[in-house]
Amino acid sequence: QLQLVESGGGLVQPGGSLRLSCAASKFTVDYYTIGWFRQAPGKEREGVSCISRSDGSTYYADSVKGRFTISRDNAKNTVYLQMNSLKPEDTAVYYCAADHPYFTAQAMCVRHTPNSWGQGTQVTVSS
Repeated sequence: QLQLVESGGGLVQPGGSLRLSCAASKFTVDYYTIGWFRQAPGKEREGVSCISRSDGSTYYADSVKGRFTISRDNAKNTVYLQMNSLKPEDTAVYYCAADHPYFTAQAMCVRHTPNSWGQGTQVTVSS
């Protein structure tokens, strides 16, 4: 079982920034497709951003393009989600997830339910 632990969530004002971390254990992040997903109360889960092992691609939901950046630090075995220009509608529990490297970033975020999930971290954007 792949293990993922998210951190970095919190309360931030609109326009602020947060960086979420997803630390992996029992596997190497560089060998898997990794994604960030979020779920707000009363809403469906959304694939926010994914990074692929198979083709090196990244995917961003339209709602976060230009504001969020996904990256991978292989030395720290951690995947990050840098979130800038945060909006109240970004408020949600954010989860990182991992699955087989043959998934492209778009497939992971849009069409696939990953096998391994972290416990989630709350992000609240409010003044």
